[in-house]
Amino acid sequence: MSAVLAAVLGATLAGCSSTGGKRAEERAAKASQGKANVSTPRWTFAMVTHSGDGDTFWDIVQSGAKQAAAKDNINFLYAHDVEGNKQAQDVQAMIDQKVDGLIVTLAKPDAMKDVVAKAVKAGIPVITVNSGSEQSKDFGALTHVGQDETIAGEAVGDELNKRGKKKAVCVLHEQGNVGHEQRCAGVKKSFKGEVQNLYVEGTNMPNVQSSIEAKLQSDKDIDTVVTLGAPFAPTAVKAAQQAGSKAEVDTFDLNPQVAKDLQSGALGFAVDQDPYLQGYEAVDLLWLYKYNRDMLGGGRPVLTGPQIITKDDAKALAEFAKRGTR
Repeated sequence: MSAVLAAVLGATLAGCSSTGGKRAEERAAKASQGKANVSTPRWTFAMVTHSGDGDTFWDIVQSGAKQAAAKDNINFLYAHDVEGNKQAQDVQAMIDQKVDGLIVTLAKPDAMKDVVAKAVKAGIPVITVNSGSEQSKDFGALTHVGQDETIAGEAVGDELNKRGKKKAVCVLHEQGNVGHEQRCAGVKKSFKGEVQNLYVEGTNMPNVQSSIEAKLQSDKDIDTVVTLGAPFAPTAVKAAQQAGSKAEVDTFDLNPQVAKDLQSGALGFAVDQDPYLQGYEAVDLLWLYKYNRDMLGGGRPVLTGPQIITKDDAKALAEFAKRGTR
């Protein structure tokens, strides 16, 4: 009898193990091929951001969002415009299409307030991402995914203090972006030295370089340039070289060139807010809400940064940056 029970039990366990293993393998195979791992309806989620053309940061955000969308059986739409009013028009277009979920940035919150309210009134769940954590809840969004920009700025100030820096210029490449203002304000709050803001035309890279170069030439005491986006860091390095300045260039955000420049020493450090995670989590949280009315953190902001990246970290992250996920 014992032998028979053992045989039956062994066969049952083997069957369960075999089935479970097979299902796990099937799920893994689907994920690797960008196929859905769920059987929920094919909902349509839209993301509308304040990105300008050619901003590689948002390519990484989209990479994360598309990966989550594939996993969650989501039809993913994307639109962007650097102008707040045009971004709002894009959101209205998504509302008119009756999307099932909406992800927006609030870099220009005044321009976005009314249209976000329309989405919420229409029964479309909204999640804010990247910018606008302070306004997100008041506007009716379920939650916010991103870093706290003031805290990120304070992290930069702390790092500059550790490096013994005395005078920094904070380069703002998009006027009216509240997140950028908060970053520089955060630097000023924690940095023991002096911080000056420099506004440049972010869509005109030659203007960015000439503006930084002129600033460094006119003030030889500046020992640090802080850029607020990865694409602007190499330009700031060139500007410092042309100005004959030894100022260290540090930046927010990460991309393959920044990772390379960190390794070579051309850049001092970078502040990573993990844009891939912002896109991925925003889509995944919307899916969880639609499927099971889940909301991570009870609606409080889901922080994806900041993380200070130095030369020691850059080598390990370079491969991820190259593939477009960091």
